[in-house]
Amino acid sequence: MVMALAAALGGVVPGAAQQVRELGITGVVTASDPALVVGGGYAALRTSRRTRVSVAAGAGASGGRGAWRGELLGHFLLNPARRSGAGIYAAGGVAVVGGPVEQGYVVLTLGMEGRPGGLSGWFVEAGVGGGARLAAGYRWRWFPGGLPSS
Repeated sequence: MVMALAAALGGVVPGAAQQVRELGITGVVTASDPALVVGGGYAALRTSRRTRVSVAAGAGASGGRGAWRGELLGHFLLNPARRSGAGIYAAGGVAVVGGPVEQGYVVLTLGMEGRPGGLSGWFVEAGVGGGARLAAGYRWRWFPGGLPSS
């Protein structure tokens, strides 16, 4: 599914079988009216050394009622091969929300992730998309052919 989305966004993804894949868990909070809190899953494909396309979906609550949120984001990674410490990235895309408020949003965010060139790592993001948006989670990565060189 992620490869299909990446192909739709950027044309055919050359060598998609050789690209880094990521799976993870994520939580998103938006300071909207009413506020939204969701937790869920995350999947991504690194479409090149410095770019990644991600999808995330989660369920939670907004205004005391059940709610959900889905996101499709494109990422630009500043330190993609770093195996220790943190790397910075920027992301943008779209989100759709259901529950007390049913609406779509443009998402813009800056993020920091632990060990972007490692097999796993945490991430935190701050930005906008349905109000002020904060996200955090953990990602696991698969590198065909071994870890990238620094």
